Amino acid sequence: MLDQIKEHIIEVEKFQADSAEAVEQFRIKYLGKKGVLNDLFLAFKDVPNQEKKAFGQTLNELKTKAQEKVDTLKEALEQKEDNAGSGIDLTMSSEPMRLGSRHPLSIVKNEIIEIFARLGFTISEGPEIEDDWHNFSALNLPDEHPARDMQDTFFIQRDPDYLLRTHTSSVQVRFMEKNKAPIRTISPGRVFRNEAISARAHCIFHQIEGLYVDENVSFADLKQTLLHFAQEFFGKETEIRLRPSYFPFTEPSAEVDISCNICKGDGCNICKYTGWVEILGCGMVDPNVLDNCGIDSKKYTGFAFGMGVERITMLKYQIKDLRFFFENDVRFLEQFTSA
Repeated sequence: MLDQIKEHIIEVEKFQADSAEAVEQFRIKYLGKKGVLNDLFLAFKDVPNQEKKAFGQTLNELKTKAQEKVDTLKEALEQKEDNAGSGIDLTMSSEPMRLGSRHPLSIVKNEIIEIFARLGFTISEGPEIEDDWHNFSALNLPDEHPARDMQDTFFIQRDPDYLLRTHTSSVQVRFMEKNKAPIRTISPGRVFRNEAISARAHCIFHQIEGLYVDENVSFADLKQTLLHFAQEFFGKETEIRLRPSYFPFTEPSAEVDISCNICKGDGCNICKYTGWVEILGCGMVDPNVLDNCGIDSKKYTGFAFGMGVERITMLKYQIKDLRFFFENDVRFLEQFTSA
């Protein structure tokens, strides 16, 4: 009889079922009131005493394996039904899934960074929540300076003043405070200004500002650096022109235009029929700014420049509405590749 129980154990271990009905028939056969186990337990009283221990252990093993087999098969069938009901085919290959694409602002930002990296510029970053000193005062914008009105600021708290930075020039101040000349760095990042949102303006945008400080740095160095950038980014045939301008932290200051890469200088609606498109502002770092940051302005000079990533991206891809960059419309974003 012991051998008979062992044969049942082998049969239980091999049993498989693909329907609930087959599982239920198996359960009745072994665990039902008139099943195999019930008959074997009734026969236990007729087993010789010296065999009862081995018989009982083997019989309990059969009962345990039969119950585990029923539970396992039921769980597998229920899982299969759940998967079928969800409408998801778990056997389907994942390959056909659509891939995402880089955001056009990220593509352009990375391309600009790579151009200046080849010129030896490092990347510096800083906090988006700034204090008044790093955002304004150190940059030659003391209290009540009229140029502060040029940047409508989001203040977080007053006295002391904390605000959402209005430019990444604050990163340059922090970098100059912690590093000695020579300095050659660019500062990409997100900035904030309290402006009405339109096709050409937004309260959130991105900048890349550059700074070069060393002995005998001249305006000619600035012009040549920006010409190299323009030709690397927009094409070798690109020309630049510098127009006098004003920024509190540079003197002299200039606005930089490039020859329109759409009409090649003939005039179109992009360049407003002038043949030139403005891309950035620049100038020689004001000596007061160098002194505020602990750099000897009598020994060192430097230049700085800043550009809006959105502006450059709109020119590169001929996008006419800045708001597209912030709407996350997949139909818009999937048009761009980083190739």
